[in-house]
Amino acid sequence: MKIVLFGIPGAGKSTQGNLLSKQLHIPYLSTGHIFRKIAQEKTKWGRFVKETMAAGLLIPNKETLEIVSEYLSRQEYKNGYILDGFPRNLYQAKSFSNGVDKVIYIKVSDKESLWRIAGRNDDTRNDDTIAAVKKRIEIFHTHTKPVLEHYRKIGLLVEIDGNDSIKHVNEYMLKSLGKTLGKNGLTNWYKRRRVLLAIVGLPGAGKSVAASYFKEKEFPVIRLGQITDDIIKERGLTNNNDNNRLIREEIRSKNGMDAYIKLNIPKIKKQFEMSAVVVIDGMRSYEEYLSAHKEFRNIYLLGVVADKQIRYSRLKRRKTRSNLSGPTRDVQEVVNLNMGPTIALSDSLIINNGSKVDFEDRLEEIYRQVYFGMS
Repeated sequence: MKIVLFGIPGAGKSTQGNLLSKQLHIPYLSTGHIFRKIAQEKTKWGRFVKETMAAGLLIPNKETLEIVSEYLSRQEYKNGYILDGFPRNLYQAKSFSNGVDKVIYIKVSDKESLWRIAGRNDDTRNDDTIAAVKKRIEIFHTHTKPVLEHYRKIGLLVEIDGNDSIKHVNEYMLKSLGKTLGKNGLTNWYKRRRVLLAIVGLPGAGKSVAASYFKEKEFPVIRLGQITDDIIKERGLTNNNDNNRLIREEIRSKNGMDAYIKLNIPKIKKQFEMSAVVVIDGMRSYEEYLSAHKEFRNIYLLGVVADKQIRYSRLKRRKTRSNLSGPTRDVQEVVNLNMGPTIALSDSLIINNGSKVDFEDRLEEIYRQVYFGMS
């Protein structure tokens, strides 16, 4: 197995890399390790690296790629490796073709990183050290974030919350690799339990953002309100509050208060054939919840709420369906659609009044609970 490990200074790459190395029986190394080893050799690359490093210069991209690729072709890496912090930029990432199986990003905040490093050795801590770390963090955000996005797009990236304990971070990393640690050592792990992750909340609370986040985690997303939008489009109507309400009432009058789940059951079942977790964007009525629970049993209700004026402001900025908001719509959803009990029964409730980054940090916690915890 070939693994690439990323994280800002203090994220725990060395700790987790060495731990994984012992568990998976593959070597853990960094480009620094590679260059130091190569510099000791009396070869063409040995001389080049030694002279370049002695001059205080960085190894250029082209040469770095050749050196790293050649080094990793050695016998001791034939069964795989854990490579720390490489590729360092987008050019290297796009050019590095060594059959990487998984890219793991151990995510901690800049503040947490500085606290950890400041506490490593009180005798040697000084302002220069902290300043140097801040510079390295800045370089990571500038040059390495595009690398992470590259690996996310091609489906290799896994994000792990590095704020947890060493043991729990290791457990999440192993599970992301399809492994679990038992009494008799490592065994293959896969999610056995199917979970329906249903997002409930008023317009503008952040349901769509949450659904998009889980979609990036490769969970299939089914938006219940799409049924309404499709009928409105078919009939050539304007998608406003009044027409939206009339179509919803028509659908529920014909099919019951659990109509939107009932009509989507075949689609949900089909998605469960390909994924252990299916996301429902926009569960509303309590009857929908009961119907889904009866059919699928394992449901995780995620409630997303935000202050009224914040929700309305977000909705006005929407490119589509920006007119589907206001006090009247809120009453329709909470009272007429019986959403109140559904929100009250949430397994987790996120107050989404802050930044998208803060919201996604909370969503990452939900992702780990649902995917790794409900197995």
